[in-house]
Amino acid sequence: MKHFKPSRALTELPVQFFAGLVQKVNRVIAEGHDVINLGQGNPDQPTPDHIVKALQLAAEEPLHHKYPPFRGQPSLKEAIAVFYEREYGVKLNPETEVAVLFGGKAGLVELPVCFTEPGDTVLVPDPGYPDYWSGAALAKAKMEMMPLLAENEFLPDYESIAPETAARAKLMFLNYPNNPTGAIATKEFFEETVSFANKHNILVCHDFAYGAIGFNGKKPLSFLQTEGAKDVGIEIYTLSKTYNMAGWRIAFAVGNASIIEAINLLQDHMYVSIFGAVQEAARQALLQPQTCVEELVDRYESRRNALISACHEIGWDVLAPEGSFFAWFAVPEGYTSQSFADLLLEKAHVAVAPGAGFGEHGEGYVRVGLLHTEDRLREAVQRIAKLQIFKKQLTT
Repeated sequence: MKHFKPSRALTELPVQFFAGLVQKVNRVIAEGHDVINLGQGNPDQPTPDHIVKALQLAAEEPLHHKYPPFRGQPSLKEAIAVFYEREYGVKLNPETEVAVLFGGKAGLVELPVCFTEPGDTVLVPDPGYPDYWSGAALAKAKMEMMPLLAENEFLPDYESIAPETAARAKLMFLNYPNNPTGAIATKEFFEETVSFANKHNILVCHDFAYGAIGFNGKKPLSFLQTEGAKDVGIEIYTLSKTYNMAGWRIAFAVGNASIIEAINLLQDHMYVSIFGAVQEAARQALLQPQTCVEELVDRYESRRNALISACHEIGWDVLAPEGSFFAWFAVPEGYTSQSFADLLLEKAHVAVAPGAGFGEHGEGYVRVGLLHTEDRLREAVQRIAKLQIFKKQLTT
């Protein structure tokens, strides 16, 4: 069979970090071991019944068997505007300030293609979600990393960005609650972001994938709640985490009208929007009572508390995340993030994501998901305890 060489655009894409992690986990499972996989980011709960039923009813409607409007159902975009005003006090024009997306990942990858030229600079959090790198690679843009450090509460320090780098920057990605660190943003940080973006004419994309998941009674802030945020950027919100709809592939971008128009224009050439029944189910998710969301957040907080408590009991001095369904744990002295993750998988049959996979400044950490029951999380920690890595801490 003849082999066709792919384009340079494909061969220069970054290696998919999670693909390698999945292969390692599957190998250990194939050997007959019971692996507790804390390295994944796939919600473990089903989509709420009322959303599933909305899809079932809508799928029977012949209207949805036809091509939907290219830029999404007006009823869904109106629901998005209602949702944002209800949840965040942010007013949106459904026609000009909302774009329907095939999942949040699609919008994140599309954005550099829409707004950068080859060689332009994109500011990217480090550690951060690896698919920010994918969009930059497709656009042939140059990435400049913004370190997220514990001493700065995992927020970028704009004063540390070189003036010439800031002057070249066209686009910046942010993500709070943060993947992988679990940090949240403050009102003051978002105000500083708007000021920095205005000064250097930078487009801000706030990835709000975990927007519903905040702990200790704190509701995560929307970037668009900040005065002037719409002037400089957009926010991308996915239904995957808030409503356990990861497999449904539906999300939206909201904010600056010129950015929304560019996203819509690109998508006009790529898709004919999303199956109308999925859009109707998403509309119902946004408009119906949010009891299921409140219960989900409570579930994640209980899991977080169980995990942190168990770690402290074995002498692992870890910090509790303030949002998202991830925790960001420093590895013990003498290990790299990869060597520690490999040890846990091979010896304890517990999978975690090595921090180096999220960027240079992820080294020294592992990401742990809250996507198992409290009992299963405690069991994972007990397996780790048997390795006696933390024995010295326990006896001091």
